[in-house]
Amino acid sequence: MLTDLPNILTLLRIGSIPVLVGLMAFHSPLTDTIACVLYAAACITDYLDGALARRWHQFSELGRMMDPIADKLLVGALLLALAGFDHLPLYSLYAAIIIMLREILVSGLREYMASQRETLPSTRLAKWKTGIQMVAIGFLIAGDDTAIFLHIPFLPAAKIGACMLWISVIPTVLSGWGYLTAGFARMTRHHGKATKATP
Repeated sequence: MLTDLPNILTLLRIGSIPVLVGLMAFHSPLTDTIACVLYAAACITDYLDGALARRWHQFSELGRMMDPIADKLLVGALLLALAGFDHLPLYSLYAAIIIMLREILVSGLREYMASQRETLPSTRLAKWKTGIQMVAIGFLIAGDDTAIFLHIPFLPAAKIGACMLWISVIPTVLSGWGYLTAGFARMTRHHGKATKATP
């Protein structure tokens, strides 16, 4: 399974995280631009691994497990790096905190549901949430220095990224609430069945 191209792309996405954080730590126009390009490539692999798996029918339990983990690792690590390097303008640090809390909550809920042999399938709203977050993080990684480096100094990349991160909070909270209510409904149903089965 590790040699399947979709899984290789997923693992490459995870492997890009320390490289991205290292480039961001230098915080020069050149390294920020390289980080932005590398991040864009990592985001493309997020689309490609799923598309190729469906086209070539290379579905595996490893791929199903690693793909959402890779997304969460990428988003979580880069939000922490942006916060640590003080690259979150317009109070978007608080948006990042909301996003991280939601991801931890949903991950914990999914883990519990798996222990009960239940699942929480991804929703379209959650996919929109991930898409907006990824675009926002791309602008934040690029920052205004990259815009100047690319001779487009009129583009307020950092502020665009911060605004988009705040916008992503809406589907983040709504999808998180949807998962929470669905999880509680399934837990209640499972508990009810278990109670009826008990003599």
